[in-house]
Amino acid sequence: MPESPEVQALVDFLGERAVGRSIRDVDVVEFRIIKTRARPPASLVGDRVSAASRHGKHVDLAFDDGRHLVVSLGRHGWIAWHDDIAAAADADPPADDAPAVLARIALDDGSGFELTDAGSWVSLGAFVVDDPSEAPAIAKLGPDPADPAYSRADFDRAVVGRRKQIKAILQEQESIAGIGNAYSDEILHTAKVSPVAHAAALDADALDRLYAATVSTVRDAVAARHGVPIDQLKAAKTAAMRVHGRAGETCPVCGGEIREFSLGSTTAEYCPTCQTGGAIL
Repeated sequence: MPESPEVQALVDFLGERAVGRSIRDVDVVEFRIIKTRARPPASLVGDRVSAASRHGKHVDLAFDDGRHLVVSLGRHGWIAWHDDIAAAADADPPADDAPAVLARIALDDGSGFELTDAGSWVSLGAFVVDDPSEAPAIAKLGPDPADPAYSRADFDRAVVGRRKQIKAILQEQESIAGIGNAYSDEILHTAKVSPVAHAAALDADALDRLYAATVSTVRDAVAARHGVPIDQLKAAKTAAMRVHGRAGETCPVCGGEIREFSLGSTTAEYCPTCQTGGAIL
């Protein structure tokens, strides 16, 4: 799942390459991605990209006429860049395990990008709106820990006193924007907090550690991903993980074994020694 550090790197990349360029052509392969049927992406042909920004896990391309193309990446969506978009379209069929191309957007200099999805169902969505908040998911976003203005008060409003598992709260976009399964595991490991602990049961010391870990984990990852080519971001993210995706490996803090367990429709990785007092979840 794309999370804020990688989406920020993607936005930075698009800002360097797409801003100042006009849309020459839009080819939508999978029409289910269009969430504003009266204003499809093809309506942007001829308009010039003026800015690229991020809202949580969402990409926002602004245009000279005031409109925005908002791309909600969903669970498996991504954007692939091509210096020669026509050559990419004419290339041999992709491998069976390659992400599906949902739309192809060509720019006036011959470059362009593809909206892709690697899942078994389409999770990516595209909106053409006058204001990004017209996209429902953006309208509901909570404060973002990557934002320098993010405060302890923002964190406390999202967490303190809630009778809900803390890992779920960290991934709840309406409470804290931009964090998904991977970084929530990393945050909880850094804070030495169990993923199944209810927020209401956390004492003041645990809340202090969790706030510090949330801010440092997200901001450090944003800094680390800056400048990484967008086709290498997934690998860079995976390599940086200390516990997420590392079940059966050794905890880099205590030397114990990292464990995995099912949590709702997903999984979580944690260190029993560091986070659960030795208990196996």
